[in-house]
Amino acid sequence: MKACVDIGGTKIAVSLNSGAGLDLLGKRAEPTAKTGSNDAVAQQVIRMIDEAAREVGLDPAVVQRVGVSSAGPFVLNAGLVELASPNICGGIAGPARGLPNNWMTATLEGPLRRRFSAGVRVENDAVSALEAERRWGALQGYEHCAYVTWSTGVGMGLCVDGRVLRGKNGNAGHGGHMFVIDNDDALCGCGNVGDLEALVAGNAVARRFGADAATLMQRARGGDPAAAGIVQELCRIMGRALYNITATLDLQRISLGGSVFLHNQEYLLPRLQAEVAGKLPALTNGCELVPAGLAERVGDYAALALLV
Repeated sequence: MKACVDIGGTKIAVSLNSGAGLDLLGKRAEPTAKTGSNDAVAQQVIRMIDEAAREVGLDPAVVQRVGVSSAGPFVLNAGLVELASPNICGGIAGPARGLPNNWMTATLEGPLRRRFSAGVRVENDAVSALEAERRWGALQGYEHCAYVTWSTGVGMGLCVDGRVLRGKNGNAGHGGHMFVIDNDDALCGCGNVGDLEALVAGNAVARRFGADAATLMQRARGGDPAAAGIVQELCRIMGRALYNITATLDLQRISLGGSVFLHNQEYLLPRLQAEVAGKLPALTNGCELVPAGLAERVGDYAALALLV
């Protein structure tokens, strides 16, 4: 029995897979732990896996392998992944960010390996989602592609020549922390002011504009000119980021996921396409933007893709 774990800045989701097909059992989700000691996230994951096993009538001891799709960035401590996620670790940007802890990192792989000795694989959530989209979703058959999530944060999984890019600490694709425009009021949890995530991510929208992303998008779709103007600016900034990775990596297709995008894809997709199309056609022609084929289940299958 395998455990599939999706760790985000807002919530953690856990489910089980027997190894037969894509069926997920005992799924549960709860807000990500952000108080206590810096192993709180790891201990939460272990508890949730045990509870999921008991819920489907299994001894937790039968769960022997764990795939973890997690928000990053990561740091390696003695070769084991710790989280340095700006949306989880409050020590990175300090009290101004409003997180209720002073963690610089959250230990993860070490505690999990002590509990699940048969195998633990931890990957950045966008990289994991990329693998799921290439295996089962909208990126099947593509060797030059990316998965981009527009959600609580902004993340990217990148693939060139059929190879998924990971980097020295597994952090390749952290495009949410690229600078795309000057700004003096958008503080990211990483400490940057004015990076992509601080400008357009779901949690940034609420801080910057006084309304959560869902409300702002609803107003824009309803014809509110002020909201529509804000969303157009968000698409301009996000579109620049999509253009940048297309121009840098010479991509064929970008799969878009995350709650901000997927809940508003009919409104956002043409606006994002307009920001990319026609800019240096030698690079952008032949690269298409598409919704994630696995839609809102991409997070579930991202973790499973690490174990097949």
